[in-house]
Amino acid sequence: MTEHRIAVVGSFIADLAFRTAQLPAWGQTIMGSAFKLGPGGKGSNQAVAAARLGARVGFICKLGKDPFGELARQTYRHEGIDTEYCFETADHGTGTASIVVHDTHGENAIVVVPGSGYTLTTAEVDRAAPMIRRAQLFLTQLEVPAAVAEHALRIARAAGVTTILNPAPAAPLPDRIYPLCDYFTPNETEAAALIGEPVEGLAGAERAADVFLRRGARNVIVTLGAAGAFARNAGLARHVPALDAGPAVETTGAGDAFNGGLAVGLAEGLDLVAATRLGCATAGISVTRPGTAPSMPTRAEVDALLRRS
Repeated sequence: MTEHRIAVVGSFIADLAFRTAQLPAWGQTIMGSAFKLGPGGKGSNQAVAAARLGARVGFICKLGKDPFGELARQTYRHEGIDTEYCFETADHGTGTASIVVHDTHGENAIVVVPGSGYTLTTAEVDRAAPMIRRAQLFLTQLEVPAAVAEHALRIARAAGVTTILNPAPAAPLPDRIYPLCDYFTPNETEAAALIGEPVEGLAGAERAADVFLRRGARNVIVTLGAAGAFARNAGLARHVPALDAGPAVETTGAGDAFNGGLAVGLAEGLDLVAATRLGCATAGISVTRPGTAPSMPTRAEVDALLRRS
């Protein structure tokens, strides 16, 4: 492990992934081709991605006292992630997600029940403040209550820690949260929900990024799926193309892979474009594999893709 410390607040979700050729209609039963249970959750996936890229990662979350919670603990032991502030509750089950993946093109439809992860409190984040303050970079998303994410961002900003907010899944945000964000990383769908109008392609991404900059974010990266990402700040507007690592098998977790890679690049001192490219490479490899956390690549794999791209 390197000395690049990344602290993540987020949730663990047990992914129940089904592969099928079509989505069922209401009242319809269809046959699937495969099923797999694995570790997921946006924050957890991002923590795993960053750890596999060589960062020292601490994860702040809340797990149920159940088999899915034990799956999370096994995952973090295997990945070398610090779990000092992984809290537990017996009152709520660990979060779960039903993920339906298309057999051919790998696109997905997801239903998430956040469970214990959504019961993380600001008081528990306060207990984890030493981990946040020791970090070089802090990352959070919206699979915890927005007030909890905002509270953690305030702790990080007050300590001079670089902050990333990945506003996923899309949810209304108070304007006061944007100035807490050194980096703001929506995808097109999330950006559209936040600005109240469609966001399509580079022109739409730039228009949305400008809105978020005016609201107070310092740097904005709008992820564009197979088209890569658009990076914007007060002095730069740049399209960073996707990196082709092979045929897409499953797109679930690609945004988490991107954010984990971006976080590592920024913690290592890369500039906005280079860190975005590292995120694109991480995501590019992840979509060639099934699963979410299990699809995250190693640093050697990412470096090899960057060298040949």
